[in-house]
Amino acid sequence: MKPPAAQRASDWPTYLASMAASTRQPALQRFYQAAWPAADTPLSEVEFVALDIETTGLNPKRHSILSIGTIPFTLDRIRSDQAWQQLVRPQGDLIPESVVFHRITHSDIQQAPRFADIMDRLVDQLAGKVAVVHYRNIERSFIDQAVRQAFGESLLFPMVDTMQIEADLHPQRQPGWLLRLLGRKPLSIRLADSRTRYHLPLYQAHHALTDALGTAELLQAQVATHFSPRQQLGDLWC
Repeated sequence: MKPPAAQRASDWPTYLASMAASTRQPALQRFYQAAWPAADTPLSEVEFVALDIETTGLNPKRHSILSIGTIPFTLDRIRSDQAWQQLVRPQGDLIPESVVFHRITHSDIQQAPRFADIMDRLVDQLAGKVAVVHYRNIERSFIDQAVRQAFGESLLFPMVDTMQIEADLHPQRQPGWLLRLLGRKPLSIRLADSRTRYHLPLYQAHHALTDALGTAELLQAQVATHFSPRQQLGDLWC
């Protein structure tokens, strides 16, 4: 069965149940068999988990995951005491640009586990919760590719993308030619710039756990400003 990716009202629980019947990995089976919320669940009742990964580059087939951060939350509360971060030793060497960007060095990852060794912990963090990310193409594609490389299976699951929400809220963020001539710049929907619009504090960028926290706070602010706690999950997940 194909995943319902990119369809807002998709029946993710049906897809996940179908994967539970076909997976060969015990950790993935536990993950797929978790109690997943339905599309009509109000946002106020959803258990979310903010997720961020840092990578050696942008191509999941050529680059690798360097670190993962997760933090569970609801619209009312961020559970900082349950935050989790893990360095991951990538395949191959770090490139200088990656070290400058993430400030993760060769010595940092020398004793770090491979992705295959931490997958059980990762899926236990995510099982039954709706992942919240800022730009799902990174988290979705890199995690799926890492699981494929390690175990020969796919791993796809529902996400709420705070960048997509900002894109939908600001469809005219690219100014026309006249406004560009007058100096108007495009409206940024990057994480830090999006948070600034909601008067949220600045955090260190490109740190998996800090970006996960920032993403959780951003979704809370987006819902409080533009939506209702009674809004259905299926309106936002993808």
